[in-house]
Amino acid sequence: MKKRVGFFLFTFIIAQLMLTTKFITENATEVIARLAKKHFDASLIVSEVISLDTLRKTTQTKLDEVLAEMNAISKAIGDLYKQGKKQEADEAKEKTVVLKEKSKELSDILDSAEQKLHTLLLQIPNLPHASVPEGKGADDNTIERSGGTIPSLPANALPHWELAKKYDLIDFELGVKISGAGFPVYKGKGAQLQRALINFFLSNASQAGYLEIQPPYVVNAASGYGTGQLPDKDGQMYHATIDDLYLIPTAEVPVTNIYRDVILQEKELPIKNTAYSACFRREAGSYGKDVRGLNRLHQFDKVEIVQIQHPDKSYETLDEMVNYVQTLVEKLELPWRILRLCGGDMSFTSALTFDFEVFSAAQNRWLEVSSVSNFESFQANRLKCRYKGDDKKTSLCHTLNGSALALPRIVAALLENNQTEEGIVIPKALVPFTGFTIIS
Repeated sequence: MKKRVGFFLFTFIIAQLMLTTKFITENATEVIARLAKKHFDASLIVSEVISLDTLRKTTQTKLDEVLAEMNAISKAIGDLYKQGKKQEADEAKEKTVVLKEKSKELSDILDSAEQKLHTLLLQIPNLPHASVPEGKGADDNTIERSGGTIPSLPANALPHWELAKKYDLIDFELGVKISGAGFPVYKGKGAQLQRALINFFLSNASQAGYLEIQPPYVVNAASGYGTGQLPDKDGQMYHATIDDLYLIPTAEVPVTNIYRDVILQEKELPIKNTAYSACFRREAGSYGKDVRGLNRLHQFDKVEIVQIQHPDKSYETLDEMVNYVQTLVEKLELPWRILRLCGGDMSFTSALTFDFEVFSAAQNRWLEVSSVSNFESFQANRLKCRYKGDDKKTSLCHTLNGSALALPRIVAALLENNQTEEGIVIPKALVPFTGFTIIS
C-alpha cells in the first residue's frame, strides 16, 4: 500500500491535446467519442464548429480578394490621373466605393462567425485522458491505493460539529448571524489549529520546491475564462457585478493566470508555485449529515500547488504531485485513499484527476480533501501560456494543480479521529505549528 513511484505512468503515447478549432475539425470523430466518456454529447456543437470554421475560412478568402483588388485599383487611380485618363480614374474610384461596402459586409460576417466560434469553443470540455474509467458518478471512481489505520473510537464518540461546540473551537451559529450558513467563525484553539495547518502545508510545499505566492482573492472575468471556471462554473462563483470581479473558488485561478499571455523559455520549466487563500463557492445546497459542520462551506481555507510543465513531462509531474499530497495526509496520521475519477465525475477542465479522501471515524464516511489534476494544454490554450524551445518554436505548456490541502474536512477528521477522554490529541508533525499537544 505504500508504493509511490510511477503508479499511473503509462506506456501508451500521450496525445498533446489542445481544443483549438484546428484540432476539432481535423479530429471530429475522436473528439465526440472521447467527450462521450464525460457524458457530454458533442456531436451538434462539433458540427457547428466545423460549419462556422468553413464559413470563416471562405469569408476570409473572399475578404482578402476584395482588399487586394481595392489596393490594386487605388494604386492605379493615381497613374490614371497622371496620364490624363480622368473618366477611367473616376470609374475606378466608384468601383472602390462598391468594394469598400463589400469588404465591410464580409468583415461583419467574419466577425460574427469568429465570435460565435469562440463562444462554442468555450462550451467544449477538455478531452479525458485514455486512462479515465467509464462511469456516471462518484460510485464509479476506482480506488488506486490507500493507507493509514482507521481508529476505533469509543461508543460515545462525537462528530466534529459537537466537538467544536464542546471545546469552543468553531461557532457555526455566530457565522450564520454575521454572514449566513456556510461561513463558520473559528475561535481560540480552533483558529490556532487553522493557522497551524496553513503554515504546515505552506512549509511543506516550500521544502518541496514550490515558490510561495500571495495572490488576490478577486479576479477579473478574463482570469476566470483562462482557467476554465467561466463560463462553466459561473453560477457557483460569487460575482461583484459593479466591478465585474469574481471571488476566487481556489487559488488555482489567480496563480495560474500569472502566466496568461506569457511565453516562457523551455529551461524555465517546470514552474512550481504554492499559495494559501480563502476560497469562496456558492455550492448547490443539499441537506443532512453530508453537509453538516465543516463538510460543505461557502468560505474555506486551502493551500494550492500549481505547476506549469513541458508537455512531455506533465504525467510524470502528476505522479509527483499525487505522491507529495500523500506525504501530507500521512504526516497528519489520517487514514487515506486515492481515487481515479471516472468520466462522469470529472471537472470540465481536467484530462485526468485523482481525488484524496480521508476517513472520518465519528461520521463513518470518507471525506474528499484534495483533487490533483492534469489539464494538459486545455488551460494553456485559453491562457496563451506558451514556452519557446531551443528550436525557437513556441508551443503550449501543460498546467497542473492540486489541493495541498483543503482545510475544513482535514480539521473535521483530525478532531473526530483523535478524540480521547482527555481531549483531542494533535498529530506529532503538527505540534511545532500549533504550540500545543492536546485540545482540552
